[in-house]
Amino acid sequence: MPPVLDQSTPAQELASLVGSVAALPAPRYAGLARRIRELVLAGQLPAGTRLPAERDLAAVLDTSRVTIASAYRVLREEGWARTRHGSGTVVEVPVPGGTADAGWLPRATPGLIDLAHAAPPAAPQLLPAYARALEQLPALTDGNGYSPNGLPELREAIAARFTGRGLPTDPEQVVVTAGVGDATALVLDLLLEPGDRVLVTHPTYAGSLRMVEAGNGRLVPVPTDPAAPDDLVPAAHAAARQSAPRVALLEPDFANPTGARLSAAGRRRLAATLWQQGVLAVVDEVSAELHFDDDPLPPYAAGLPDAAVVTVGGLSKAVWGGLRIGWLRTDAALADRLGLAYARRQLSVGLLDQLAATLLLRDLDAVLAGRREQLRTQRDELLAALAERLPDWEVLPPAGGLSLWCRLPPGLSSAALAAGAAPHGLLLAEGRAFGTGYAFDDHLRLPYTRPAGELRAAVEVLATLSGSLRAGTAHAVVRSRTVV
Repeated sequence: MPPVLDQSTPAQELASLVGSVAALPAPRYAGLARRIRELVLAGQLPAGTRLPAERDLAAVLDTSRVTIASAYRVLREEGWARTRHGSGTVVEVPVPGGTADAGWLPRATPGLIDLAHAAPPAAPQLLPAYARALEQLPALTDGNGYSPNGLPELREAIAARFTGRGLPTDPEQVVVTAGVGDATALVLDLLLEPGDRVLVTHPTYAGSLRMVEAGNGRLVPVPTDPAAPDDLVPAAHAAARQSAPRVALLEPDFANPTGARLSAAGRRRLAATLWQQGVLAVVDEVSAELHFDDDPLPPYAAGLPDAAVVTVGGLSKAVWGGLRIGWLRTDAALADRLGLAYARRQLSVGLLDQLAATLLLRDLDAVLAGRREQLRTQRDELLAALAERLPDWEVLPPAGGLSLWCRLPPGLSSAALAAGAAPHGLLLAEGRAFGTGYAFDDHLRLPYTRPAGELRAAVEVLATLSGSLRAGTAHAVVRSRTVV
């Protein structure tokens, strides 16, 4: 949970925002609770704000303390406030469906438009690959079913893919994992000690922040600008010199959530800077080959000593999120250490998945061609819908990747949008999920991984909700916290 802001609202100020208590719907305590909720959604009471003491607010509103206490109780029960020892009652925006972690869980609810997860449907090559993998599986069933570090043929296919992209790789440099996040977590678990600093771009993938915090690492956020992505280089250089991070988590190609992409020169300079400062780069390439409008660029690790970089990748975006196959690539000695650590945690990734992944990697050019065309078309549909219905939202069209990073108009909160959209069957990830503290509540990530019809429907919900929030009539659209 983000830290609480050290700010409070004086009773007189809140009373002026609430207006006449006599004009609120009955029962009066419920009407007051609803009015405070509207103020939170409209951004006039930012999440983390401490509410006035019950006695003080009752005095300025000329009502009973019981009414104030009952309103605060309703807000707590519905997730719009919480009581902290020594801090009083603090307002917050509830995550649709429950806790902050639960809000990130994918849902299979019929009719739900899930834009909280940048995850496209399965590529058409998936099922044929599994059918062929089932035919190959009997040849392996006489063994124990384990494949530490990964099936040899899968590691060879991954190594060949790296080599073909300009990064010569031997299979011994590859470890197969159960997804990209699993590969990153393995590196952090092995190499980080509690208190070690980790350089992260800011904003960045929410899962990376949670992994560092879970390992008691100390985040060193470095600001990024999708309009000037290479500005990351001097900022990272300064952060590395001042903070001496042990690891840097990077996504050079179509970063999540900004869509920013380092130039070839920018990634060479960044790589040299971090290597000279003794910082190990952990480079996420899950979106590296999802380029639409620009040519492919060489891998970040090209030209560097193998020990300078751990490159992680996988098939979740190119093929399907349900195919839990990822990998890491580094020098053979570190790969061996990581493989041994992984074997202690998990003896093997499923063989059927590995067989299917091997077949898909051998046909990955065809898979990527279809995926790029699909995502390009959906990106353009989403951009067009936003331009028509929400022209005051600022969006820099990315040249690839999976999502748009939208700057919201002044006074509009992504937390409010996420909470208000859920009752309408639209699941969103608020901007604050991608940063530290309360940063990026003025931004919203919109993946274009769903079909065009769903994207247009999502924009309609956002347009209606945005207008209601800015007009101060949020209660008309926020009816329930339940995702339907």
